[in-house]
Amino acid sequence: MERPAWAPRSIDISVPSVSRIYDYYLGGSHNFEVDREAARKAMAHLPGLPKIMQANRAFMRRAVRYAAGAGIEQFLDIGSGIPTFGNVHEVAQAARPGAHVVYVDHDPVAVAHSEAVLAGNEGADVVAADLRKPQEILSSPQVERLIDLNRPVALLLVAILHFVEDADDPYGTVAQLRDALAPGSLLILTHASYERIPLAPERAESAVDVYKDIRNPLIMRSRDEIARFFEGYDMVEPGLVPMPHWRPESASEDEDPYAFAGFAGVGTAA
Repeated sequence: MERPAWAPRSIDISVPSVSRIYDYYLGGSHNFEVDREAARKAMAHLPGLPKIMQANRAFMRRAVRYAAGAGIEQFLDIGSGIPTFGNVHEVAQAARPGAHVVYVDHDPVAVAHSEAVLAGNEGADVVAADLRKPQEILSSPQVERLIDLNRPVALLLVAILHFVEDADDPYGTVAQLRDALAPGSLLILTHASYERIPLAPERAESAVDVYKDIRNPLIMRSRDEIARFFEGYDMVEPGLVPMPHWRPESASEDEDPYAFAGFAGVGTAA
């Protein structure tokens, strides 16, 4: 397989990547055949995966606009993925000029493309780091330059926590990040769940098995388990709901049924 110019030499292009699979679902071009093959295997069991990802991105944009409207000027997006249309910095800086945005991802392709997209943007940067090591993120030069932790921050954990296994203590990680942020900060979160998927559980489980096969287990949690991530936060109306139901800009009943497979919410730190 020929390595394209945009692919860092450090990555193994024969191994599927969650970030590049997500890019494929969204119609992006920064993925390889190995990623597309894994995505097609998952979609054979769960054909609505692209619709779920599109609903996820649409919620993210609505939540960022909500945060900007609430006066938030700082955004920390962990697990940001490969840049695509309607990125956080585009939405935030359009809604609130001068907003600062720091992206965080451990995928070298996502980091490389973020650096290219952000070239010349003094108010945004990217950190190569892992959600499971929050102190490394918070003490990074990029965060120290752009994020004042004594002022409210919008923390985005969008479609990332379902890739953190219980053994890695995702609840403790989210609590560490919460405790580092100023009162009035927001947690913007989405998470996959078997609840509301419009097909038999066995088929959905078969799609999840594809992620196990590429050594990126997808941890499906219940609504109650997802709600635990918001401990220490006051939920913003309408609470923790299927993604299209969070402050929709059009009639949510017109959405594809798969768009409701997963939960989204925003909380305000006390």
